Amino acid sequence: MRSRPEHGDAGVTQRILSISGLRGIVGDGLDPTYIVEFASALGTLFKGGTVIVTRDGRLSGSMIRDSVVSALVATGCRVIDAGIAATPTCGVLVTHHRAAGGLQITASHNPIEWNGLKPFTSEGSVFDERRGAQLLALLESKKFDYRNQDTLGSVESTHEVSGPHIDRVLRLVNVELIHQRRPRVILDCNHGSGAVATPGFLEQLGCEVRVLGGTPDGRFEHVPEPSRDNLGSLCEAVRESDADVGFAQDPDADRLAIVDGDGRYIGEELTLALAADYVLARTPGPIVVNGSTSRVTADIAAKYQCAFHRSSVGEAHVCAKMKAVSAIIGGEGNGGVIEPQVGYVRDSFVAMAYALAGIADSGQTLAEWTDLLPRYSIVKDRLNCPRECVGRAVQALRSVHADATAHEGDGLRLDWDDRWVQVRASNTEPILRVIAEAPERESAERLCSEALGIISDAVKL
Repeated sequence: MRSRPEHGDAGVTQRILSISGLRGIVGDGLDPTYIVEFASALGTLFKGGTVIVTRDGRLSGSMIRDSVVSALVATGCRVIDAGIAATPTCGVLVTHHRAAGGLQITASHNPIEWNGLKPFTSEGSVFDERRGAQLLALLESKKFDYRNQDTLGSVESTHEVSGPHIDRVLRLVNVELIHQRRPRVILDCNHGSGAVATPGFLEQLGCEVRVLGGTPDGRFEHVPEPSRDNLGSLCEAVRESDADVGFAQDPDADRLAIVDGDGRYIGEELTLALAADYVLARTPGPIVVNGSTSRVTADIAAKYQCAFHRSSVGEAHVCAKMKAVSAIIGGEGNGGVIEPQVGYVRDSFVAMAYALAGIADSGQTLAEWTDLLPRYSIVKDRLNCPRECVGRAVQALRSVHADATAHEGDGLRLDWDDRWVQVRASNTEPILRVIAEAPERESAERLCSEALGIISDAVKL
């Protein structure tokens, strides 16, 4: 089931609903009434069980938390409020407390005026298509299981928040070896939930840490998407401090972008590539990525003679495919690494641990390691596009490039021997994403630009 905008009396509001959860602009689609309905559907689905509730640091988080807790208690749930925490931490806490599920209040990389609700199953993973469809059906029917005073739920707080998550991540790597290397790290939390636990986590790994945006209050110092254009201050700080690496988390700390010791933004795409290179060299096995992820991960899988699989875009689809093929590791090219030993959710802590373990094990700098990976240039762009126009845009692009191998079902991906381009509707924003990759940046930029022109002409944007 695809994400879709919701319609109200005044037309389309800024609210996107999908199997993975809900995002919207606070006061324009994301209001207490709708939040209560969503959480009531979730509490009904969880049959009054224990629910972990966490949030990122956005200013609207406490308002949404109060609405959520009220609905969950009304449907008989025992709520464990873990406060501000990373999204992967929520997933770990679900399994740690043997809860019926969880709910992270976050809009991830969306701008500050957005917020959202991301539910978790009892396995600590994002909702799959079946579970998501059940939630959406309940939300639409409004058949909520509200309880009387004798069977209302309860709410309690916990101070044991990040420990279980960090313990699982630390078990993945040789901590003592990283301690011996004593990496110098610049960490950009950008006032997101990563600021709660990440500095201490890196210190446990033996790192010298300097933190940027270390107060988790949601007052972003730069655009929250951890892309090249938004991380100039991190690149500069790495160079000035002569650091070994710079890490940038998105606001809910499930994604990671990396800057090497030369102050070079190596990007989100190579976050997963580095993790895959480290893991598959030691534990060969299947890997799963989505259809928008760089070919470098396919090359790494081939290098270690491991099965390589692609899923549709979206964390839920990647996780479902990983479970189906018993993947060793997986993720998305947006900086999201998924490690089943920790949980079926994107995890910036895992990505940092594997990057640091890689340079500690090899004795190389991050730049030297990165330069050994296959080289591609990937270009990503976007444009505002009504969802009803997406089909027309896809058809126009396909007709122009009849020589390419077409893959449909997740927008459209066109593949040639040395390059590819994909166009698809975003699952989290009312935009159309265009992604192109080629061996040379100029070729990727040209392919992306051509695709944008074809689409714009087709839908008259």
